[in-house]
Amino acid sequence: MEIRKILTIVEETEMEMGKKVEPATRKAAAIAVIVNPFAGYYQDNLSELIEIGEKLGDLLGKKALEALGITPDRAESYGKGAIVGARGELEHAAAILHPKLGTPFREALGGGKAIIPSSKKMGGPGTELDVPIHYKDAAFVRSHFDAMPIRVQDAPRGDEIVVALVVTDSGRPLARVGGLKKEEAKKEDGLR
Repeated sequence: MEIRKILTIVEETEMEMGKKVEPATRKAAAIAVIVNPFAGYYQDNLSELIEIGEKLGDLLGKKALEALGITPDRAESYGKGAIVGARGELEHAAAILHPKLGTPFREALGGGKAIIPSSKKMGGPGTELDVPIHYKDAAFVRSHFDAMPIRVQDAPRGDEIVVALVVTDSGRPLARVGGLKKEEAKKEDGLR
């Protein structure tokens, strides 16, 4: 895996609609810009990208926690996403995000029973991606349905892939649309 750069972004919301958010809600994105080893040609076997995904699950999961300054047990939501440069293909993002990235990402966060929501797209430098997030132990906890936009000004170049993992320490600010609360979640099947 060849990494050109790593970025972390922390968003902290302290006020919403004139109301103080206490404690503030916080999201962190850990982002890697990597060289796409299959840029410019078709490759049937994508195992190299699958292995890269496994390494990034651990690396970026830990970096997101570090950016928030929290221990794994305080991580509440997660999500993942990737942007593939023009000389690659969407399946390159799928190879990184889906087969092996989840296990080390969950391990970095001390667990997670719910599916890790994801998004992927093709794009050039500066392309924005909304990374979907939800509660890591029960997908139906509505207070944690959210997304975090990420963007890297100079990536992805044609032969690169931007990979982002997002972690939060809370749900949306001032969430109040009802549904299952995190305190009520059974955390058995990843749904409720």
